[in-house]
Amino acid sequence: MPAPLNGNAGDESTPLLGGARENHSTHAPREWRDMPKHVARTTWLTLASNYVNVFLVFVPIGIIAGALHWNPTAVFVLNFVAIVPLASLLSFATEELSAKLGQTLGGLMNATFGNAVELIVSIVALRTGEIRIVQSSMLGSILSNILLVLGCCFLAGGIRERERAFNETVASTMSSLMAVASASLIIPATLYATLQTSKDETDKNILLLSHGTAIILLLLYLLYLYFQLFSHHELFNDTEAQSDDQDEEAGQILSPISAGIALVLVTVLVAVCAEYLVDSIDSIVQTAHISKTFIGLILLPIVGNAAEHVTACIVAYKGKMDLAINVAIGSSLQIALFVTPFLVILGWIMDQPMTLHFQGFETVVFFLSVLVVNYLIQDGKSNYLEGAMCLGTYTIIALAFYVYPDDASGDLGGNFIRGFFTKS
Repeated sequence: MPAPLNGNAGDESTPLLGGARENHSTHAPREWRDMPKHVARTTWLTLASNYVNVFLVFVPIGIIAGALHWNPTAVFVLNFVAIVPLASLLSFATEELSAKLGQTLGGLMNATFGNAVELIVSIVALRTGEIRIVQSSMLGSILSNILLVLGCCFLAGGIRERERAFNETVASTMSSLMAVASASLIIPATLYATLQTSKDETDKNILLLSHGTAIILLLLYLLYLYFQLFSHHELFNDTEAQSDDQDEEAGQILSPISAGIALVLVTVLVAVCAEYLVDSIDSIVQTAHISKTFIGLILLPIVGNAAEHVTACIVAYKGKMDLAINVAIGSSLQIALFVTPFLVILGWIMDQPMTLHFQGFETVVFFLSVLVVNYLIQDGKSNYLEGAMCLGTYTIIALAFYVYPDDASGDLGGNFIRGFFTKS
């Protein structure tokens, strides 16, 4: 009896062990054989995530145009168009990655990469000393979000319903922070107008004020993140619920590693296109007679925020106004409280005189825009007429900056104030 049992045991165990060895030996090769198919499928799904990705053909053309020193206008236009799909891919990869990281890390990821295009373009311009491009790009991103994007959201939401409601507490918190951000620009401009010292001494004082203010704004932004994600997260429940509905589709295409690789590759491509774009701006200003302020304040923000514009309008059309407002005003907050102060600190490190002293006209426009938005959202309701008001205000501002020359004085009433004090 023992012999047959041992024999049976041997007979039964042999194929099991053999099968295990066979599976182990063929499992890895099968994975490697399937890898190209998996990569191809993932790439296709990523490219098909947004219709603007058809413009990716302009990325290699724009890079070639810049490398071969084509006509500056062609270089600018090609790289201008190329950044649109790259911004879309950057937004898509960020959403895919943040969907798997949870609420806290996902929020930090969105805060970091949400305005990556504007940040990259501004860093490239800051490195070459184009302070005016950096300042107008930052201000233009804020204005395009709180007026253009918000106006389109109100219009899209008002198509299907007479009136849309949203969380007025969250909206008022965001608008209050925007008011603080506008004050951080008004104070340096007003101080510049009232100082009676020499220009070098005045610039030194403004630079010191900007460095201190930038640190305070960064601390306020970190405090706002803690307020939103931890201490008062219940106020943002509606926004989180709508975001969770949207994230049900996110996170199903790219794995964390794939999303990270995509973020790195797209960021490098954006940096290359931004380099050629910024280098061609001076020639565009001379040949097309368009001011640097208009390019930085109107054109570049529209490109950098194209993906967010589309996303916000879609969710507003579906009735998710809390999420739409969070995208529009939340993105502006990131620019005002995080990206702009970060660039001031970075300029400090790079020995570039990046300050929070914007042109006087720009400061007034920013303050009035924040004031208009605060009036429109204070009742917690929106309709298509309010959307038209936002778009009308943005169009007026765009026309004003189209005729606004680069050599305009940045003195906010300084001649009058100095004259008044001199006579006194």
